[in-house]
Amino acid sequence: MTVKEDFLYYLWKFSKLQLQKLQTTDGDTIQIVNLGIHNTHAGPDFFNARIRIGNQLWAGNVEMHVNASDWFVHHHEKDKNYDNVILHVVWNHDIEIHRKDNSVIPTLLLKKYAALAQVNNYINLVNTPKKWINCETDFPVLKEFQFSNWIERLYVERLARKASEIEQLVVKMKHDWEAILFQLLAKGFGLKLNSEAFFEASQTIDFSIIRKLSSNQITLEAFLFGSFGLLSQEVTQEVYHTNLQNEFEYIANKFNYKRSKHLQIQFFRTRPANFPTIRVSQLAMLYHQETSLFSKLIKSTSISEMYTILQVATSEFWETHYTFEKSSPSRKKIVSKKFIDVLLINAIIPLKYSYEKYLGKSPIESILAFLKTVEPEKNTIIQKFAEKEIIIENALQTQALLELKKNYCDKQKCLECAVGNSLVQS
Repeated sequence: MTVKEDFLYYLWKFSKLQLQKLQTTDGDTIQIVNLGIHNTHAGPDFFNARIRIGNQLWAGNVEMHVNASDWFVHHHEKDKNYDNVILHVVWNHDIEIHRKDNSVIPTLLLKKYAALAQVNNYINLVNTPKKWINCETDFPVLKEFQFSNWIERLYVERLARKASEIEQLVVKMKHDWEAILFQLLAKGFGLKLNSEAFFEASQTIDFSIIRKLSSNQITLEAFLFGSFGLLSQEVTQEVYHTNLQNEFEYIANKFNYKRSKHLQIQFFRTRPANFPTIRVSQLAMLYHQETSLFSKLIKSTSISEMYTILQVATSEFWETHYTFEKSSPSRKKIVSKKFIDVLLINAIIPLKYSYEKYLGKSPIESILAFLKTVEPEKNTIIQKFAEKEIIIENALQTQALLELKKNYCDKQKCLECAVGNSLVQS
């Protein structure tokens, strides 16, 4: 049977062993006083363990390997960080490991003390032929309230990661929350294909320029089109494009603005309604129509209020165009509710959470309640989960399921997942 090191960590960390019968491979009794602290970085796997081996109480670190010989495969004999290992925990004992003074490091052969049912469950879970997710024939196995708690925890993990990124912006932008909102919205308006390019462009802009230009929609649009690299191409016989170019050059000179020259703005594989030209015009209109946008969004107490604030259209030119070169039938291009949901999920709600934490509040319950009022996302991953007979009702669930697939299922972290854990223990 084949196991991986994460299964050894699981058995040790959660005491899934016959603890009263432990012995080293040399026959000395093992009494675990303290399992140690799991180390997920470089160095031994568990720090600061306290273990009685025979009549001697040891304090130090524990290292784990599937095969004892992996000690040499990983070159631990050359690393002083492993000099204080007091116990070597292995699945297969194929070689003795010695310290630098030539004394043998005590070894625990873990498979002798693991419950056979749990081992078989683990093997069946992770060593089956490749599936979309390892547990797809059994998912979900948790009771409703257990699964609901796991879903909330997954979303909190996802939210914490986004909040950490925002906290870095807070320091970089010297606590200018309006400027941080602008950068997050720019990234959101870029959607998946242009998000990084839009975000990069927004970071070249001193937000004070946006404040000064916001009263004039055409001027603001010219500046954003130019700074987002959408005026650099040659366009013939289009007066509007020429006017924007001239306006942008004037503003850039006035404010000594230098745009990024490495932006890769993409039109390919994008629906016309999501063309960067349309999204930048809508972003300009938003900042033209709404002063103190950050304050208004933070003070909003319902999703409907946020929809009202964010539901903007393009300027008049883009009602008959998707690109500068070619006209199209007249159509008012207002941001859709679905698009606003994307902004709420990825930018505004994480920002709201970060800001309330910054003020010393504990916002997690209100954020969870807020996100439950946003409609669920629709994509191939969510559709796959829906096929497992999960009732998906809101964006909190879809965000959690995306976190589950990307950071647990795809990385085979089944033993850290409530579903996988339940299957192994069943």
